[in-house]
Amino acid sequence: MVKAALFSHYIMRTMVKRVFFSTSATKLEGGVSMVQGASRGIGLEFVRQLLHRKETGHVVATCRDPDSATDLQKLKKDFDSRLNILPLDVTNESTIEEAATTIRDTYGYLNLLINASGILSIPNLLQPETTLSKVEKSSLLLTYEVNAIGPILVVKHMWPFLKVGGGTGTEREVAVVANLSARVGSIRDNGLGGWHSYRASKTALNQLMKTISVEFARKKDPISCILLHPGTVDTDLSKPFQRNVPPGKLFTREFSVQKLLNIIDNTKKIDNGKFFAWDSTEIPW
Repeated sequence: MVKAALFSHYIMRTMVKRVFFSTSATKLEGGVSMVQGASRGIGLEFVRQLLHRKETGHVVATCRDPDSATDLQKLKKDFDSRLNILPLDVTNESTIEEAATTIRDTYGYLNLLINASGILSIPNLLQPETTLSKVEKSSLLLTYEVNAIGPILVVKHMWPFLKVGGGTGTEREVAVVANLSARVGSIRDNGLGGWHSYRASKTALNQLMKTISVEFARKKDPISCILLHPGTVDTDLSKPFQRNVPPGKLFTREFSVQKLLNIIDNTKKIDNGKFFAWDSTEIPW
C-alpha cells in the first residue's frame, strides 16, 4: 500500500511538471533571452543590443548586485516592460536556483542563455601568472569557480526552460546556450604559455560545455551549446593588459557583441558543441 501510494504520488508530480512545461509557457514574440553577468562590459552590451535591435523580445539580466548596476538600471527605465533584472551570484548556487524560480513563474521558458561573467584579475587578489613560480592554489580555485563552475551550474538550472523554449518566437530552429570563452583556453593554440589560472579555467569551461552539448544531442533537446571568443575587447577585464594588443585588434564592446550576436542568430543544430571566434571561424580545442 505504501509503495503504491508513493508511486502514485511520483506519477502525479511528474504529470503536473509535464503539464506545466508544456501548457503554461505562453510564447512571447521575440522570445526570452537571459544574460548572466550583465552589470558591465560585454554582458551589459549584450543586454543593450538585445533590447535596442528589435521592438519585441524580453531580456532577463542577472548580476550579483542589481542595486549597484547603474547602467542596467538606466536600461530598465527605458525598457521597463521588456527587461527583468535579477540577482545572481555564480559562486552561490542558491541564487541561481532563485533566479530559475522567478524565470519559471514569469516566463516559463528561455530561447537564449548567454553566460558572460568571468574574471582575469582583481587588484590585490588575483593577477595572471607570468611564470610557474607565481601559481597559487587560491587563484586557481577562484578563477575555476567563476569562469567554469558558475556557468555550468547556470545551464543546469536553466536547462528545463531552454528545452521548452527551443527556437519558438525567434528566427532560429533551436534555443542557444552561448558561453564567453577565450582563445587562450585552446590547448592547441597555446604557444605562449603563462596565465595559468585563466587559461585552465577557460579550457575547463570549454570541456564542460562540450560535454553537455553531447547530452543535448543525445536527448534530442532543441538546444545548441556554443562557446565564443569575443576578441580582445575594451573592458575593465582587459584594461590592465591593453598595451600589448596590436593596432586594430582592440575591439569596442559594440563591435564585438554585434559580431557575437550574428553568430548566435545563425546558430543551428549542427553547430552544437562548437567553439567560434568573433569572426565566425572555428577555434581548435
